[in-house]
Amino acid sequence: MHNETRQSRLPDVAADAAAFVRPLDWVGMDGMALPIRLAGEGDHDLHVPATADVAVDLRDAAARGIHMSRLYLQLQQSLANEALSAPALRRLLQTCIDSQQGLSSRARLRLRYEHLLLRKALRSDNAGWKRYPVEVEAGLRDGHLHLSMGFSVDYSSTCPASAALSRQVNAGRFAEDFAGLRPLSNESVRDWLASERGLAATPHAQRSRAEVRVELKPAFDELPLQALVDAVETALGTPVQTAVKREDEQAFAEANAANLMFCEDAARRAATALAGDARVAAWQVRVAHFESLHPHDAVASVSGRNS
Repeated sequence: MHNETRQSRLPDVAADAAAFVRPLDWVGMDGMALPIRLAGEGDHDLHVPATADVAVDLRDAAARGIHMSRLYLQLQQSLANEALSAPALRRLLQTCIDSQQGLSSRARLRLRYEHLLLRKALRSDNAGWKRYPVEVEAGLRDGHLHLSMGFSVDYSSTCPASAALSRQVNAGRFAEDFAGLRPLSNESVRDWLASERGLAATPHAQRSRAEVRVELKPAFDELPLQALVDAVETALGTPVQTAVKREDEQAFAEANAANLMFCEDAARRAATALAGDARVAAWQVRVAHFESLHPHDAVASVSGRNS
């Protein structure tokens, strides 16, 4: 009873009238460290660390401030106990609005975390974990949920121009080494190609990154992260690997040779994968090739909307 009496007497200056009467677009907190719950395989959900930004509007022009502690406690409880989905985000944002008892009419939330996906090796029976930085943004206004998601994919890019120049040098050495040798047997050519003489030049390749942001259509409940990652990686053809044996490294080299690309090519490939996705209302792609030839990056961007 004593504690209850003391708490009831604690001053609350946030309830005082504002000195300058004006509504505010957004008020909230940035950079909160919270666990979030993600749907896992079967019934085994995962908890991962995340950073959260939350805000509500302050539509009551005379109110001095919002109830920030209510927002924090609501996020802490909801994000840890309910797997991330469109319906869950709608409920959370509506609860944030309701917690302000008439001070607010809209809310927004941004979550940043790293998602781990188990990826199979290209040829061996191994698999390994790869992390994907993810950002989810959700906003609720007039009962309408606006949901977007961003993620990045690392891949390898082999320069088509460098490949053509390397082929020319290799062909020149072949002509030099086999000048006047006729007839040529399959065995002698094969042995030459397998020797160090058979590789006079190699094209330059580099680790590259595609940064993707999508606006999701409201008809779908789940956040299709893995499906979109799979689509973009398949379109690019050369996603970076995790567990690698020699046969996997050889398969990776073959994939690079089959998917020579400038940054412009990579941007178009990723865009093609997103443009045909029924869950995506709009999309943006930015690719960066971290050049091994130059001390600067080659970049390209593309965006669009789906019908």
